[in-house]
Amino acid sequence: MKRICCSILVVIIYVFQTGFSAQKQKETEAIDIKKEAAALLKKQILANAAWALQQQPITITASHSPRSAGGLHDFFSEADYFWPDPANPDGPYINRDGLTNPDNFLEHRKAMVKLSKIIGALASAYKITGDEKYVKQALIHLNAWFVNPETMMNPNLLYAQAVKGKFTGRNYGIIDSIHLMEVAQGILVMEAARSFDKQSAINIKKWFAGYINWLNTSKPGMQERDVKNNHATCWAMQVAAFAKLCEDKVMLDSLRIRYKTILLPNQMAVDGSFPLELARTKPYGYSIFNLDAMTMLCQILSTQTDDLWSYETPDGKSLKKGIAYLYPYIADKSKWQLKPDVMYWENWPVAQPFLLFGANAYKQDNWFKTWAKLDHDPQVEEVIRNLPIRNPLIWL
Repeated sequence: MKRICCSILVVIIYVFQTGFSAQKQKETEAIDIKKEAAALLKKQILANAAWALQQQPITITASHSPRSAGGLHDFFSEADYFWPDPANPDGPYINRDGLTNPDNFLEHRKAMVKLSKIIGALASAYKITGDEKYVKQALIHLNAWFVNPETMMNPNLLYAQAVKGKFTGRNYGIIDSIHLMEVAQGILVMEAARSFDKQSAINIKKWFAGYINWLNTSKPGMQERDVKNNHATCWAMQVAAFAKLCEDKVMLDSLRIRYKTILLPNQMAVDGSFPLELARTKPYGYSIFNLDAMTMLCQILSTQTDDLWSYETPDGKSLKKGIAYLYPYIADKSKWQLKPDVMYWENWPVAQPFLLFGANAYKQDNWFKTWAKLDHDPQVEEVIRNLPIRNPLIWL
């Protein structure tokens, strides 16, 4: 009897130790992915930060379009896929889905993307070095954009993605401000630094709180929130990033509910694909874009008590299934079974966020290895426009 009890005890101890070792191994793997990503990106981060240290702030007040219905402090852009009508060259523009008009006014968007690059680079460099010079430089740009009365941007996108002869602005233009996400996250990374004074933090967060309010209460904001495709995902993604900065817990809770009850179940098919993106003229690029956005929602919103990474709808839809669906076409693009995108087909994929953050969350080494091999510093404007997360270390 004693031998039997001892045997049982040995088995229990073995199972406990094995389980404990497996748990420790998983934790080690998660840390390794972060360390490997940091090692891979360090040289690029320091080079980008060196560039950022040399940049002077350029806000939207530096340029203005005569076609804008807004003022000097109002962000303005024109819809990418609208062109002059050959039958009526001076009349309202017409839609050519997926085909970007290079003659549209995009200076404000470019300025915002540049701000995102600058703050993302400076925050990344500060995170790996602790050098306060990066924080001091970031504050110059942040105050210019969000505090200084002469150069600041108004906290709305009333005049974004206008269409000549039709709309002075559209709700779809709200997607332009996804490039403020890394600005918000960069602030979170740097605000504990001695050089980041408390008053600046209060003033900057006040701007983002105002923008959150506009996104949730204005007609364009509510329209964009309720769109059925990637626009709704990107609305939620950026509101999540801004709400995290502002510690808006009520908003963050509402976004977790929206992800689980609206975005994931309504946009994903049971096989993990996004049918509304597959129906577009750029099915490959838009599928990647929407998956990146849903991944960032999980990264921003997940907590120990509400883990969106592990959430699954009653019919089996989950982020993990979405990544598993698209991953083979990222690892080997030749396997893509639909028609190539009408533009920029050759420029995708790059180092997509869903590969890195998915690898970290689900312990998938092959996803990480694929991410490591891809382009981490794309230069094509259309790719950058649809890649708001270009500084992943500040999110890990």
